[in-house]
Amino acid sequence: MYDYIKGIFFYKTINIKGAYAVVEAAGIGYQLEILPRDYEQLPKEGEELKIYSVLLHREDKMSLCGFLRREDRDIFNVLTSVSGVGSKMALTLLNSFKVKDLVGFVLDGDYKELTKAKGVGPKLAQKIILELKDKLTSYQNDTITLPKGNNISSEENNSQNVQDAQMVLVSLGYEKKEISEAVAKAVNTLSQSAPAEEILKKSLQILSI
Repeated sequence: MYDYIKGIFFYKTINIKGAYAVVEAAGIGYQLEILPRDYEQLPKEGEELKIYSVLLHREDKMSLCGFLRREDRDIFNVLTSVSGVGSKMALTLLNSFKVKDLVGFVLDGDYKELTKAKGVGPKLAQKIILELKDKLTSYQNDTITLPKGNNISSEENNSQNVQDAQMVLVSLGYEKKEISEAVAKAVNTLSQSAPAEEILKKSLQILSI
């Protein structure tokens, strides 16, 4: 319903229940639960703020989650689609790991790293990897052409590793243009034989800049 909210940052608060930011847009003050690691990165009160949002609709209430980076918001949506992972657990995972690392753990099947997040036991970590890996890799690749002048041969453009990385980025909600540009830069930076996981991690790092 809400892709992002752009307005004036009003104030922030943090307590045992979580971290929150209030943004005023068109005369309405929106309270959003945010990642604790984003708390200190918020602007000064009265400055403009653009925050990517998710509307949560439960039986007893409606609430908003906000993210300073779109990739955090998009992986949050993927995480909460896994059975047994609610918004609090998804926020905990995102607060514990960078998106590129979290996706890397999932694709590598490294459940032990996920258990380093508070409240994530081995069984839940394995379940997250099982379901999330399937969600990230089950998207059909919708032909993404890398931009001209990227010094990548046609054969490399169409390599399985590049296509696998592209599919995951599509599943995370990135647009074709930004995917093609990020993957082109990633492949140019890495060796030509880089595995899909490394291309993906580098692409996510580029997209987060």
